[in-house]
Amino acid sequence: MGADVAVVFLRAGCAVSVIETRQQAHAGIMAGIGANLACLDKADSGTRLTIAQRLEEVDWAHIDLVVECVPENLDIKRELFRRLDDLVSDSAILASNSSSFPISAIAGGCATAARMLGLHFFMPAHIVPLVEVVQSSSASDDAAAALAAFMRRCGCVPIRVRKDIPGFVANRMQHALAREAFSLIQDGIASPEDVDAAVRFGFGFRYLAAGPVMQKEHAGLDVHVSAAATIYPSLSNIAAPPAVLADKKKEGKLGFKSGQGFYSWDATSIEAEKQRYNRLLRAGMALLAEELPSIDP
Repeated sequence: MGADVAVVFLRAGCAVSVIETRQQAHAGIMAGIGANLACLDKADSGTRLTIAQRLEEVDWAHIDLVVECVPENLDIKRELFRRLDDLVSDSAILASNSSSFPISAIAGGCATAARMLGLHFFMPAHIVPLVEVVQSSSASDDAAAALAAFMRRCGCVPIRVRKDIPGFVANRMQHALAREAFSLIQDGIASPEDVDAAVRFGFGFRYLAAGPVMQKEHAGLDVHVSAAATIYPSLSNIAAPPAVLADKKKEGKLGFKSGQGFYSWDATSIEAEKQRYNRLLRAGMALLAEELPSIDP
């Protein structure tokens, strides 16, 4: 994720420093970023990239924005931002790409809390346009507005999340859908393949053109209210993942990571699926090109 975020900034002409403690990973990161920039016809932007192994190797006086993409572990994140307190300039904005932890929990005790925000990208970050700018009660409105404006200049579609709630906006909606999807599988109502097809070739297909609110404007809010009155009471409201999902984790069936999930995978099929997935995402981005912010180097 960190490498893909670097591509977002590099394609906008920014100088970017990536910090990776594993020296042996540097060459692969550089190559991967270069390949993604080439796909965006921005190969020359890679010359503005540097990779460091330690925080102390970075010229922090010239860093205006820090984006944390370390593992999803609260203690690791807190420790990193405490160290950054002593390194960053007085004007730098600090951001976390955490997908679940409240920003206030990460920023607690930090001297820079007033300019710490969530900046939540979606994989792959250099293709998916959305980015969430999450504001905790400690962060200033000015910092949030400035970060959102900057991300728009980078060609992203930023949304403001004005309350620091778990999962923010997009992940909350995704998990609401996933809860119902896995419950339908658990109850034997539909197979994993049919659930995926219902989303991809049904209402999900329409979401490329209109989100859930706009789509109901097309259909008629009266129709939605009537349907909701019938459907809402029967929707899953379970507070824990259903067994059909939770058991996969217990059994080590994790998808790509293990070669088995709801689907079976090997090295060949994983690579083919990644290429198919990215190809379709790029096609979707091309379809939406007229509605996306232009990159302003």
